[in-house]
Amino acid sequence: MKEINAQDGSKTSTLCFGCMQFGGTADAAASQAMFEACKEAGINFFDTAHTYTGGSSERMLGQFAKLDREKLIVATKAGYTGGSGRNNIIRQLDESRIRLGLDTVDILYLHRWDPETPLQETFETLEALQRSGKIRHIGVSNFAAWQVMKAQAAANIAGTRIDIIQPMYSLIKRQAEVELFPMAISEEIAVAPYSPLGSGLLTGKYFSGGTGRLSTDKRYAARYGQKWMLDAARALSELAAELGIDAATLSVAWAAHNAAVTAPIISARKVEQLKPSLDAKDLMLSAAVYARMEALSPRPAPATDRLEEASS
Repeated sequence: MKEINAQDGSKTSTLCFGCMQFGGTADAAASQAMFEACKEAGINFFDTAHTYTGGSSERMLGQFAKLDREKLIVATKAGYTGGSGRNNIIRQLDESRIRLGLDTVDILYLHRWDPETPLQETFETLEALQRSGKIRHIGVSNFAAWQVMKAQAAANIAGTRIDIIQPMYSLIKRQAEVELFPMAISEEIAVAPYSPLGSGLLTGKYFSGGTGRLSTDKRYAARYGQKWMLDAARALSELAAELGIDAATLSVAWAAHNAAVTAPIISARKVEQLKPSLDAKDLMLSAAVYARMEALSPRPAPATDRLEEASS
C-alpha cells in the first residue's frame, strides 16, 4: 500500500474525506462542521473536483484548509468536462487553485479517460505543471487498469508518473479487485477508492424509508439497482445488528481492509451522518468477519480464463 505524504511529511490518513457535498446538499455550516470533525478524527486527506457544486466545494475546502495547509493533502480533479488537452487542464487547474486559495495542489487527478486527446499531450502538460510547482502528484480517476498502464507509459516518457488512482470500490462494486488492485500493488500506486457505502445502499437507510442519491438520481438507481445488491445490503444490515456495529462502519472498514487500499473516500451531508464512517478508522475487522462480509456479494471473475491457474 503506497502512501502520499503531506507537505510537512505527515503520512496519509487511513481515510479520505470527499467534499462533493460542500455547497450542495451541505451548506457552509454543515460543511465546516464535517471538515472539523474529520480533522479531529485525524483525517488529513481531502478530495474535491473542479466540477463539484459549481466551484463551491473547492472554495469552501480552501477556506477551511488554509490554517493547516502544510499538514493536509488536498486533491482536486480536472478534465471531467472539456477533455484532457493542454489548454483545458491548465485553465481548470488555474481556476481550481484560485478557488482553493492554493499555489500548489497536492494531487491533481484526471477525472476520467479522454479517448480524443493524445496521452503524450496530457502528460507533458501535467509534467510541466508538476515541475513548476503547481501540483505535487498526478492521479487518475475512473480509469481501467489498461488505461492506467497506457497512461503510465506516456507519463514515463514525459518524465513523470501516476502516483495514485481513484476507482469505485465497495462490497457491491468489486471489479477493482480483478486488475486495478494487483496493478497498484505491483506498480506502487496509491489507491483512494470512492463510494465504499455503495452510494448509501450499504448503510441500510433505504430499507427504513431514508432518501439519497438512489431515490433522486436515475444514474445511481441504475448503478445499484440489481436485486443481488439489495439482498447483500439487507444481509449486511442483519450482520451489523448481530455484531452491534453500524453497517456504514463495517462497509468502510471492509473497503479499507484490502491490502491495495491507501484510504477509502468517505462523505456525508452532515456530521451525524458522517460519524459511522469515521468510526471505521478504529475498526480492525477479524478474518472471520471479513470473510462473512465478503461472502455477501459475488467475487468478480479473475482476469484470466485459465481458472485452474488463478486458483492455485
